[in-house]
Amino acid sequence: MTLANKITVTRLLLIPVFILFAAYYSKSVESGAENVNFRIGALIVFALASVSDAIDGYIARNFNQSTKLGRALDPVADKLLLLSGIITLSITHWHAGLPIWFAVLVIARGVIIITGVIIIHYTAGKVKMAPLISSKICTFLQLSCVCWVLVDFWSTEARPLILDILIWTAAAFTLLSGSQYVAEGISQLKASGHTTPDEDAS
Repeated sequence: MTLANKITVTRLLLIPVFILFAAYYSKSVESGAENVNFRIGALIVFALASVSDAIDGYIARNFNQSTKLGRALDPVADKLLLLSGIITLSITHWHAGLPIWFAVLVIARGVIIITGVIIIHYTAGKVKMAPLISSKICTFLQLSCVCWVLVDFWSTEARPLILDILIWTAAAFTLLSGSQYVAEGISQLKASGHTTPDEDAS
């Protein structure tokens, strides 16, 4: 296994560590004895995992370590890290956490896209899924929401207005990019002739 792949696997292993720190911080807040060390631990682990994404990509590109395994694992690790951040900060008790509906929206988008990819692959045999600008903006905004909550040590009563605006903007791009992928999927199915009745159907 290459160094780049090892870093990617390490990023995957850091996800449960992040969740553990975040959960213990939430428990300390609920008990009325807030332990900021757990929060700092969650922040450091998430930051390390995020930075490792750039590091393994740099190593793979510049040191001839790009592998099929790495190309498959890297986006999975990225999505799982982001998703774990969104879900964890939605269901645990943080002073300025994310709303549960936001996590549900992000999960629903992912499930719909994955289901669509499976359907297209099964019926058409090939999936053409180019990255969309709206999807990149969506990922950036979702990550910004997670990072804001992690570093927001000063909001102790409720979410600040600017964070709410950021969440709603991220939600809008989540819906937009999701609907664009659905439209593209339907277009591919139509082009392959799999949306019309079979000629031999009785």
